[in-house]
Amino acid sequence: MKNYYLLIIPAVIGIFVGIYLSIIENVESGENVTLLTAEKLLKNGSPMQGSSRAPITILEWGDYQCTFCYRFHESSLKVIQKEYIETGMVNLVFKDFPLNGPDSVLAAEATYCANDQGRYWLYHDELYTNWAGERTGWITDNSLNMFAESVDLDIEKFNSCLDDHKYRQKVLDLEQFGRNIGIDATPSFLVFNDEKIIKITGNQPLDVFRKVIDALNNSSA
Repeated sequence: MKNYYLLIIPAVIGIFVGIYLSIIENVESGENVTLLTAEKLLKNGSPMQGSSRAPITILEWGDYQCTFCYRFHESSLKVIQKEYIETGMVNLVFKDFPLNGPDSVLAAEATYCANDQGRYWLYHDELYTNWAGERTGWITDNSLNMFAESVDLDIEKFNSCLDDHKYRQKVLDLEQFGRNIGIDATPSFLVFNDEKIIKITGNQPLDVFRKVIDALNNSSA
């Protein structure tokens, strides 16, 4: 029986290592390399949260209807903000990857309309605070207006922007750019410094983010 367990333990360890490596990978091969510069990765994204001088950037690809995006926002992100963003080690940029269809595109458009009034992150957070599932119909013109009122936007300007679909093409272009560099799920994260890019797929445990940030911090030391 003891010999049996000695055989099982390495196999189990191997399985977990394989899973971990499938979650965290260097993005370093193929035609995508030419796209993956900091400048190109950050272009057209959200306003940066945190210091522009932070040595590490987390680029999150998300969908406002996505269940696991919501869970990340309500759990790991709060710790990352407190321990890494507020301390100047990390900054955060969000890019839209609206997998759940037209309502997700509309919600993303609304955040950029809010950005016209300097309230991108307030509106972004308001959407996740009021999250009500995937494809359940909670994103409507009325609900987006309610969220706009909650963050003190000028409603007339906000509605004019949204009615004109001022930022629809921007959102669609962000999704296409994501696909071009291998994003195919939400949430997905590209965590990078000047030397390396590490990809995390899904709402992984906080320890996964800690290990990635620590690895990048050590690589630039």
